[in-house]
Amino acid sequence: MRQLKYMVETGVFGVCAYWGDKLGIAASRIRLFFVYATFMTLGSPLIIYMSMAFVLKLRDYMRGFMSPLRDL
Repeated sequence: MRQLKYMVETGVFGVCAYWGDKLGIAASRIRLFFVYATFMTLGSPLIIYMSMAFVLKLRDYMRGFMSPLRDL
């Protein structure tokens, strides 16, 4: 069970961990909120989650792309 939890926490996009760090809330509580909200609203928070994941990945990509340019 611990391996499954570790795989989910590290393998997922990291949106909940990012917001947990920013807000000072445990990431597991934010994940529970997303799960409950998804069931209550028939999946619409998944669109928000995926768009946040896209923005976070794009930001990481751009930081990696721009870092050599900053060294000039």
